[in-house]
Amino acid sequence: MQLKSLRIFREVARTGSFVAAAELLHTVQSNVTAHIKKLEEELDAKLIERHGAVRLTSAGQALIQYSESILSAHDEALSLFRKNASPRGRLRIGAMETTTALRLPPILAKFHKAHPEVDIELHTGPTADLIKGMMAGQHDCIFVAGKVNHPRLHQFRAFDEQLVLVSGRHMDKMPAPQELQTATFLAFRQGCSYRQRIELLLATHGVHATRIFDFGTLDAMLGCVAAGMGYAILPSMTVEAHRHRFEVHSYPLPEEIGQVTTYYAVPEMDTWTPAMTAFADVLRRATDAQVFT
Repeated sequence: MQLKSLRIFREVARTGSFVAAAELLHTVQSNVTAHIKKLEEELDAKLIERHGAVRLTSAGQALIQYSESILSAHDEALSLFRKNASPRGRLRIGAMETTTALRLPPILAKFHKAHPEVDIELHTGPTADLIKGMMAGQHDCIFVAGKVNHPRLHQFRAFDEQLVLVSGRHMDKMPAPQELQTATFLAFRQGCSYRQRIELLLATHGVHATRIFDFGTLDAMLGCVAAGMGYAILPSMTVEAHRHRFEVHSYPLPEEIGQVTTYYAVPEMDTWTPAMTAFADVLRRATDAQVFT
């Protein structure tokens, strides 16, 4: 069915007249008749009673409901991409738990204030899961730790993080290899880049096996670290922001392990919605990220 045919059918139903519908749509009556006939042939159903006053048949009554929905969705989609129109629709953002907890809230608040008609969906997960979700079409944009080598993703530096070793007791220096050998580490599930830093830290101290427990939330991890359950590796800024809630201590990691950049990853620019373009602009202003500038 052509959209034009549905628009003509809708006007005939509204006006109750082929002539009136033709005048409203700036066409001739024969064109209106031809489109109605075409619809009836495609659906193999009589849509309009033509004897006496024009009225919809039962089939016509059923089609008019779908016509309204189809034409409304079509018009809404056009308005979504119309130049100079206010961004609307939804924006699906994927981010790491630590980024979501501290870095994104002020940026999301600015974006929502500037573009209140956009519905924001925020999903958290480890870097590996976020990339898989992006490739599966589940996210419009993602924030990941470290640059990812993928031909379909464009990535831009958003935040620089200094990672620290976190413990429930004070540390004047890095724990000895013997202590690390028997220590328990708490981390987000497999695919988390900070978990990989744990393995790298242990390897630099000659430790090749230790216990790493999976945690789903930042609060749970910090709470268990404060209780003395084990160590964690997290961004320094995140730890400082939660120190008033959890009695934890930290020690900076060596630069080659502790320096991590969070990247903003997006698909090709010609696939962006207006909401994605607006968010990239807010992000650029907030972080000086060179997002398609």
